[in-house]
Amino acid sequence: MSYNKPIRRIAVVGTGVIGASWAAEYLARGFDVVATDPAPNAESNLRKLIDAAWKDLTSIGLSKGASRDRLSFTANMKDALSEADLVQENAPERPDFKMKLYAEMDEVVPVYSLLASSSSGITPSVIQSQCKHPERVVIGHPFNPPHIIPLVEVVGGSKTSPDAIRQAISFYASIGKRPIHLKKELPGHVANRFQAALYREMLYVIEQGILSVEDTDAAVSYGPGLRWGVMGQSLQWHLGGGAGGIKHFMDHLMPPLEGAMKALGTPNITSELKQEVISGVMREAAGRSVDQIVEEENRVLIGLLKLRAEAGLSKESTQPIAAA
Repeated sequence: MSYNKPIRRIAVVGTGVIGASWAAEYLARGFDVVATDPAPNAESNLRKLIDAAWKDLTSIGLSKGASRDRLSFTANMKDALSEADLVQENAPERPDFKMKLYAEMDEVVPVYSLLASSSSGITPSVIQSQCKHPERVVIGHPFNPPHIIPLVEVVGGSKTSPDAIRQAISFYASIGKRPIHLKKELPGHVANRFQAALYREMLYVIEQGILSVEDTDAAVSYGPGLRWGVMGQSLQWHLGGGAGGIKHFMDHLMPPLEGAMKALGTPNITSELKQEVISGVMREAAGRSVDQIVEEENRVLIGLLKLRAEAGLSKESTQPIAAA
């Protein structure tokens, strides 16, 4: 099958934090969005979350045709999906639930429409296993919040059509996202595994009494984290290699780094260590609510993305793109 139909109507299944963020993003890019969720008060909660995100989306830049009025809601999933060109699913992270849900969605979604899952860890081969048309099932995993962070991990399962993967990548890129294609399935995908690898060493350093929780966070956010907001680690090592670039780094600086890799620790995550982290984080929060910190973070992230685009250091664009 060829998956090249224009995407104009998007169904968002599951309207929690991630689903609402996706819905806001798609509305801001000028699409018609129909959302569905069986939870009580789902529609009112969704509209509140979209209203809250709209300020940030306006700062980023709205696409032609962007409007919150293009959102409709129904608790009936069949009605929501029957005319969708793309489904962005954000249901609970349980393999059995996902398999059943996709079998049900597969029955009602038009055959040439994509089924994309925001799953943060379940592989697409599992998700598509009970579908009659598994070839159009992909992972389209965002980084939170989807309406701000450009990264989307695209992964196909064993039965996914290469055309479906290409269309998913093309679509996400067309709305200003930065899709990356995982050529092989991996539990947890990639970006969250990177976070887990770093946090493993951070917890080890805290457990060993080397740094406080606050200084461990500072070591990341005031050091390499600043660089990571500009470019990836491999390209950064190219700069670290000086005039010789990445070749010099690999020839002369990789051996000591390899030694450091072998010395990385594995923390014993006890209740005491968890409490130490909790206490340290609450000191860092300094009385600010989660919502207040989120607002501060989003403001800085939007500014950083604009700076990256102005400097030409990133492939993704922060310019609004109209719906197809």
